Amino acid sequence: MQLRRISRVLASGCLAAAVPQAGCGRVEQDLHEKPVRSPSQPSDSLVLEGPKGREVWFTLAREGRAPDGTTCIERGLEIRHGARRVPIPLLYTGVAPVVLNDSTIRAVLWTNCSAGDTYRVNLETGRPVREATGGKDK
Repeated sequence: MQLRRISRVLASGCLAAAVPQAGCGRVEQDLHEKPVRSPSQPSDSLVLEGPKGREVWFTLAREGRAPDGTTCIERGLEIRHGARRVPIPLLYTGVAPVVLNDSTIRAVLWTNCSAGDTYRVNLETGRPVREATGGKDK
């Protein structure tokens, strides 16, 4: 029975490997569908209304844990303009970003409930670029 199941996996073009391959055994979700959230998962919330009708929203959430054991919620960010949604990759924060100009916001990266580096985020592409601190680049 186990051999037959593996054969079906191999016949479908997916290799039985330690690293899952795209499209093998995954359920795809329409990107326009709202993901089902657990009761503890906070809902999306508007953080700021930026220039040119762009909005910045808290979307994803993760629980952070400070060195003293206290916990916090760190939120992912997404830029929305009409039907367009642009996630800001790999940037979770605990505070609202601020508008710098017509094309840029500043957001603070949080890790383990602590503020870290600041990033300038392009409101068109969502691309974060770390700001230099104290005159030197890390």
